[in-house]
Amino acid sequence: MTNLTLQDIQDACRAISGAVYHSPCVPSKSLSAMTGCEIFLKLENLQMTGAFKERGALNKLLKLSADERARGVIAASAGNHAQGVAYHASRMNTRSTIVMPENTPLTKVTSTKRYGADVVLHGVAFDDSYHHALALAENHGYVFIHPFDDPAIMAGQGTIGLEVIEDAPGLDAVIVPIGGGGLISGIATAVKEKAPQCRVIGVESAHAPSMKNAVRLGYVEPVEVHASIADGIVVKQAGVRTLSVVRRYVDDIVLVEEEEIAAAIIVLLDIEKTLVEGAGAVPLAALMFKELGLRGKKVGLILSGGNIDLNLLSKIVERGLIKEGRMARLRIELLDIPGQLASISACISKHRANVIEVYHNRSFADVPLGKTYLDITIEARGREHTQEIVESIRQMGYRVQCI
Repeated sequence: MTNLTLQDIQDACRAISGAVYHSPCVPSKSLSAMTGCEIFLKLENLQMTGAFKERGALNKLLKLSADERARGVIAASAGNHAQGVAYHASRMNTRSTIVMPENTPLTKVTSTKRYGADVVLHGVAFDDSYHHALALAENHGYVFIHPFDDPAIMAGQGTIGLEVIEDAPGLDAVIVPIGGGGLISGIATAVKEKAPQCRVIGVESAHAPSMKNAVRLGYVEPVEVHASIADGIVVKQAGVRTLSVVRRYVDDIVLVEEEEIAAAIIVLLDIEKTLVEGAGAVPLAALMFKELGLRGKKVGLILSGGNIDLNLLSKIVERGLIKEGRMARLRIELLDIPGQLASISACISKHRANVIEVYHNRSFADVPLGKTYLDITIEARGREHTQEIVESIRQMGYRVQCI
């Protein structure tokens, strides 16, 4: 049983005040209309390092003795925890070393270095980096800062719960991402102690259900995990301390799929003009796609971070546009004679759609001599608009299919 208390969180709130942003908790009329709830968004993606992790990191650093700070700190992380530790350690003139997996995106490595950390790339997965960081801590005397299973870390993250209750009083539920459990442990303690009627619902990626599995069993054990666009919450094993808090305070844990997370990222970007990473989008994904019994209720969503790889984001956006029919690729069989492309272009233009890409396939397709395939990618207003274009092309006598 962990000794995390409301007093610990209140103390952390005073300690980090002024150094960590009291992020906005804003109402969303658009999402409220979409979900049938009264939605408030806690925008932790606006923190200096782009995520909530710096709250716990700073609270832990402030609790270190002068001797411990002089020895330096070390952490293992593939992203947000790394940047939170690096940034605040540098502010406090404390040396930091971060061990990251070798396949960590370059942008995250660069950001962590920019915040002042010495970065060590080791291993292919977080667990490899974690164990190497522990070994370095023992060999060099560094103080290890755990990403989630530490009362000081949990208390720092719990300051979000205090802010949510203050900024959106009367909430019926708060929906929180779960990785190792540090965030939801802190938030759940603050929320349940201040507003016990408020439900706390955790959300994990279906690719890494470590906390749900631990709650079911009553103890932590590693689970099989798979790559996820919510990489910030892909954790093989939940924390021992965090599990005890989750079992006491968290009302439910739900799992969301990759397509659901991607859809939530796009909705927040398109409707709210808010960029979040996969882990930050899982609360909305759960509300959009799972039956949580919250219709008509006042609900807070913790958007935990916005550090998403731009290459991944572009793929998610493109897939989302295709799914909604706002982008489509048409394959049209044409006579290989002049004027055919012009006819197709004129038809698409008449329907006020935009051509993105055109590709003639003469040599490598199974098409009769004298004919060619035209693969054309278009932007449209949606599925109905795309279908109108397809039907018009067919009425011109062409064979066409969406591919």
